[in-house]
Amino acid sequence: MAVAELSSSTAYAKSNSQLSYISSTSSIRRFSSYHRRLLAFPPPYPKTQNSRISCSVTSSQVQAPVPVQNQDTKKKPECFGVFCLTYDLKAEEETKAWKKLINIAVSGAAGMISNHLLFKLASGEVFGPDQPIALKLLGSERSFEALEGVAMELEDSLYPLLREVSIGIDPYEVFQDVEWALLIGAKPRGPGLERADLLDINGQIFAEQGKALNAVASRNVKVMVVGNPCNTNALICLKNAPNIPAKNFHALTRLDENRAKCQLALKAGVFYDKVSNVTIWGNHSTTQVPDFLNARIHGIPVKEVIKDTKWLEEEFTEKVQKRGGALIQKWGRSSAASTAVSIVDGIRSLVTPTPEGDWFSSGVYTSGNPYGIAEGIIFSMPCRSKGDGDYELVKDVIIDDFLRRRIKKSEDELLAEKRCVAHLTGEGIAVCDLPEDTMLPGEV
Repeated sequence: MAVAELSSSTAYAKSNSQLSYISSTSSIRRFSSYHRRLLAFPPPYPKTQNSRISCSVTSSQVQAPVPVQNQDTKKKPECFGVFCLTYDLKAEEETKAWKKLINIAVSGAAGMISNHLLFKLASGEVFGPDQPIALKLLGSERSFEALEGVAMELEDSLYPLLREVSIGIDPYEVFQDVEWALLIGAKPRGPGLERADLLDINGQIFAEQGKALNAVASRNVKVMVVGNPCNTNALICLKNAPNIPAKNFHALTRLDENRAKCQLALKAGVFYDKVSNVTIWGNHSTTQVPDFLNARIHGIPVKEVIKDTKWLEEEFTEKVQKRGGALIQKWGRSSAASTAVSIVDGIRSLVTPTPEGDWFSSGVYTSGNPYGIAEGIIFSMPCRSKGDGDYELVKDVIIDDFLRRRIKKSEDELLAEKRCVAHLTGEGIAVCDLPEDTMLPGEV
């Protein structure tokens, strides 16, 4: 590992067309992979005396850069490895086909889900082959060294679209100017932890992150909450970020949709790309409602293809709801790769126009919904997008009595969760009257 070490008060090193900078902060480090600041003319730099550059490689420890004073009043993060390099390119060398860089924050970035997700983001699979990105990774003091390891793996992967990586433990620093916030990190439910207690513990995390987003993120940031219980966590985050449109907050239910598509495809004997118009209604819990009434196979209503009504009403729903538990029984841990894939699917559904006549599921704010669902909760519903990051609710869906009863059960549960976290949403004193324990397998 090469370390640039400079001894002057304003440190810089310039050799040929390459510039390296070092400065430091207490809680965040930036890794600027191929972060080519395309400058027609390099800015003037003050002359410095006795500056030196030394390179060293050690087996177990890299010497930390020497802290230096910078005349810039804006605090700059510490550089590390190849992510620290900045290149002075001629104007004509700029890759004109690429879009403007977007900033993406990921919390819980040292976890298993992120370990799959980050490399998909960096590869261009999510936002496209001409979209450069900056990854801002949020962790904790305990996970900080693991975050450094994640950054090293991203460094070694040589993704040309990954222009910058920064890591930190302060959301007010990590969320600065982000346009996407993927909030994965949350406390898992352990033995003896009551569901109401988990709502409170994780709710405090998402309240703080909502405040940070409200303070420093882009005013149009899109927020996708993955950490469970994700619907109510998303609501808490939303309520603590009044300057961000409520419509911009999502709770991830795409994995449930993907699982429902898989089960319908298996039953019908078709490949899953022939299954469309699948909705997950409600909470990301065992009260979720996989909707077979509006789903289609080869463009034909599912009930005309799968005529086994008992299977649809009972076994199908139960299989989708308990798929996570079945996976845990097979290999001893909850889903990570498929969750990362569903996050990718959820983002791409917002940045890619929805195919004509189809829709996708996402947990969104119920204000103004056309289904008669209670206002003021995050509820999974069918959505369409023009590919601009926004969405609209689908109006042309059928809701019969069977579907309505199941939707109402999930609605009641989310209203109870909302009352349980009222102290975190600014709506008074919390009252926990949760009807039953319906958290999904994998959270216990």
